[in-house]
Amino acid sequence: MIELRNICKRFGQQVVLDGVDFVVQEGETVALLGPSGTGKSVLLKHIIGLIRPDSGTIIVDDQDVTRLKRRELAALRSRIGYVFQNGALFDSMDVYENVRLGITDETKYRDEDYSRARVTECLKLVNLAPETMNKFPAQLSGGMRKRVGIARAIAGSPKYLLYDEPTSGLDPVNADVIDGLVRRLDNEIGVTSVMVTHDVRGAFRVADRLALLTGGKIVQQGTQEEFLASQNPKVKEFLERDFADATFTT
Repeated sequence: MIELRNICKRFGQQVVLDGVDFVVQEGETVALLGPSGTGKSVLLKHIIGLIRPDSGTIIVDDQDVTRLKRRELAALRSRIGYVFQNGALFDSMDVYENVRLGITDETKYRDEDYSRARVTECLKLVNLAPETMNKFPAQLSGGMRKRVGIARAIAGSPKYLLYDEPTSGLDPVNADVIDGLVRRLDNEIGVTSVMVTHDVRGAFRVADRLALLTGGKIVQQGTQEEFLASQNPKVKEFLERDFADATFTT
């Protein structure tokens, strides 16, 4: 389980997170929604200790992330796959080496036979052919680069997957492909997932529950039905202003 309690974070004079409470139960897929620039990615990075809060508590698997020492934090991160917004692939490495970086066990990483088998398996899970491993990022489409990023995130057999805007920059067709992949992976490999997104349509297709972050606070958490029925003016404004023409289907 992931639980954030009263998390506060500011950068200079800008308050980004102002007493955030956020819970993800084991086995859930939760979409974290909100307008651009509201701190969604900042919240995600708190979960794996890339950013430390000014105050508050972050619990992952009964461990307080804010109190973990370097080695303990590394052990926790080995159980968490992180999908970066832009893919964050290394241009000088082929797909094989990029995905192999996600293998967190050093012994397995050094085992060439294991690594090739695992990379092949992960590429298959994200619907990419084995020969893709011989290509370089510059030879891939945007949608393929996103999938390679996901393959790397699952290479270490994580318990948790954190997605930072996995469909940003993609056309609707490729965005739908990634959304379907997120849902399928959650079912097939049994991970607990948090997906940061501003795409309500995709979030409603993928997530078991949703949370809306705005004004530094989580103003609503709940199911798709609860969001659509919400009388919270901030929820209504977010849905109506930016996504009034979206079709919300599960």
